[in-house]
Amino acid sequence: MRRGCISVGEVQCDGCHRIIPYPERYLAVDEKDGVEVDEGETSHYCVDCCLAKGYAHYKIEKGERVLTFFPE
Repeated sequence: MRRGCISVGEVQCDGCHRIIPYPERYLAVDEKDGVEVDEGETSHYCVDCCLAKGYAHYKIEKGERVLTFFPE
């Protein structure tokens, strides 16, 4: 399960291992062996890692480019 979150400055990205600063967005996703599942170990990814893994994408909504963590 995917959950879009806002960092409080204490979250570390499991992809690049950097601290995600406040108020940057990140994704908390339940994974098991690198595969998204309904229940499992929760991984946290910064926006750059989400885009690289395909967990996030940009779309045009009401004439603006917005980032979404929802599947296409």
